[in-house]
Amino acid sequence: MKKAFLWGLCFIASSLLAQSNLPFGVNLAGAEFGHGSKMPGEVNKDYFYPTTDDLDYWATKQLRLLRVPFKWERIQHDPFSSLTKEEVDVMKQMLQDADKRGLKVILDLHNYGRRRVGDSTYILGAPELPLEALSDFWKRLVTELQEYKHCIYGYGLMNEPHDMLEHTPWVKIAQACIIEIRKVDMTTSIIVGGNHWSSAERWLQVSDELKYLYDPAGNLIFEAHCYFDNDASGVYRGSYDEEKAHPYVGVERLSPFIKWLKANNFRGFVGEYGIPATDERWSVCLENMLDYMQKNGVNGTYWAAGARWNNYILSTHPQNNYTVDMPQISILTKYLVTK
Repeated sequence: MKKAFLWGLCFIASSLLAQSNLPFGVNLAGAEFGHGSKMPGEVNKDYFYPTTDDLDYWATKQLRLLRVPFKWERIQHDPFSSLTKEEVDVMKQMLQDADKRGLKVILDLHNYGRRRVGDSTYILGAPELPLEALSDFWKRLVTELQEYKHCIYGYGLMNEPHDMLEHTPWVKIAQACIIEIRKVDMTTSIIVGGNHWSSAERWLQVSDELKYLYDPAGNLIFEAHCYFDNDASGVYRGSYDEEKAHPYVGVERLSPFIKWLKANNFRGFVGEYGIPATDERWSVCLENMLDYMQKNGVNGTYWAAGARWNNYILSTHPQNNYTVDMPQISILTKYLVTK
């Protein structure tokens, strides 16, 4: 009875709105770089937020949705403590710069369901890191950013939570965050990543319980990830043939998530997908999946751009001082909004 009641609330809270003209874009990575001795580290030395050159480039490509990963430990050095003013100020400036260019930003907490406390890393739900630590963090950050929420596309609660503690499942953590955020902001979308690395292919097995989430503002978006290599990790260790790929591998892997969205009348988003530029056949996979997403009213952000990737196999950051496009751009710029 309780589940049926919650499902009814969720149906109301997360039902599909108009799905046309939703923007596509890219991940602008860099603020989540560094770990261990580099945590929290120093901004513009150990990690990097998007620059105005980055923003200018993506604005000219009309890929206007930017998912910006960042680390919890940098914004809030200790759980339940005040936010780091210098870090929040950098984030505010980035939001202002994006807004001037007509770009929307997803703030993506890139922590995988855990964080460092002192010299150790703990999973959410551990005595050293209770689930309330995350909901407290989001309430504080959302409060700080109220003047900038018009250019925030959504609050990405947590990137790829995985292997969570049995007594503190991801759905329970996400619900606590939703309630705390809505005490401050009843208008901005909340983006809920799927459990177990946000797998689109295994969504029904690992994330189906997210349909019971309740948002009093009725503004949830569910986020899945989809890569085309054999283990769907996005590492692409082998060639196209060695990874056993085929032109519709992305469509095949994404379809369980799309079907789940439709069955439950939910809104969805694909936060990560990416391909190597080493074989044109990967581009066919990408285009087929983007076409499928566009026709089904689901937008997404490519993984990844950002100036500090160096030779990263999936990078789509432009070369030669932003004058030479990477090969993936010819596909990405065909899909700017959903139909």
